[in-house]
Amino acid sequence: MKIELTPAAIEWFENEVGVSPESGVRFLGKVYGKTNVHEGFSVGMAVGQPEDALVKEEINGVLYFIEKNDEWFFSGYDLQVDFNVEKDEPIYTFVDQED
Repeated sequence: MKIELTPAAIEWFENEVGVSPESGVRFLGKVYGKTNVHEGFSVGMAVGQPEDALVKEEINGVLYFIEKNDEWFFSGYDLQVDFNVEKDEPIYTFVDQED
């Protein structure tokens, strides 16, 4: 399992969310919505530091992570984060995890 962010997504998190090396971004499953592999759940995000990270990726000093208690939502997939300019919001795509 891994987290990948495009340059556009990184820029959005840094400029619009205001994340910095002192903060991090947690990706989590939330009720309602849908993803390309989940019905009734969507990806949420919160600014903070990990307590018990399952996977993490540091970019420009900012830690992007998924907590172990969210493994049920991400298990078997890599998370790709891009940015939709028209909607001015991140796009989350689940990709079958490579072994």
